[in-house]
Amino acid sequence: MYAFVFAAGLGTRLKPFTEHHPKALVPVGGVPMLQRVILKLKENGITNIVVNVHHFASQILEFLEQNKNFGVNIIISDETDCLLDTGGAMLHAKNLFPKNERILIHNVDILTNFDVKEMLKFHTATGADATLLTKHRNSSRQLYFGTADHKLKGWKNLTSGESIPKDFEVTDSYESMAFGGVHIINHNVLDKIEQYATTKVFPIIPFYLSTIDSLNIHSFVPENEYQWFDIGKPETLHAAEDALKNHLL
Repeated sequence: MYAFVFAAGLGTRLKPFTEHHPKALVPVGGVPMLQRVILKLKENGITNIVVNVHHFASQILEFLEQNKNFGVNIIISDETDCLLDTGGAMLHAKNLFPKNERILIHNVDILTNFDVKEMLKFHTATGADATLLTKHRNSSRQLYFGTADHKLKGWKNLTSGESIPKDFEVTDSYESMAFGGVHIINHNVLDKIEQYATTKVFPIIPFYLSTIDSLNIHSFVPENEYQWFDIGKPETLHAAEDALKNHLL
């Protein structure tokens, strides 16, 4: 199994740190987030990891070199010319992943302690093409999954009323979930992304929503309670720091 760490983002909400450093190197509990994510993947037996770079890319490359790639095989997906967003990043890196390999994709700004092996087991057991880590969370943008089959059905912006598909209506047989920034895909999904793309810069969630009739896209909720923090903004970064101090992570 391979992993793909999204480490290219600008991290504009974390200024002034990100005016001089990449978001991937934001320290949480004194440890840069990129290091935390790589070591989490390594602990779960994933030793082939693609990392995309854009903002202060040279600092990430130097950091990895200084730490001897933390004892894993790191492959760089270079986006220094253009930041490609999540879908564009996956398409750009397509040829870095061997055929038939499953790929775990992990945002670098997500700090969480759920069981990766449990997610992989679930992905395999359901025969999913893509499995998304999800959680009940207050958010104006919600994904909807079938309560019985846990398959992706649609998306709504609760503020604007916008929905995908356009005629999507919420029913009692759906449950709303927020995406947790971690997903597992089979390699065939990359072929679908290539067919979908009309530009090189695009997000991945609209792609998933466009393929609900042709791909098996599942929601995964860990069996045990887990901690989850998006450290991409100061208030949640501080919350993550507190959780580490209290040994919750």
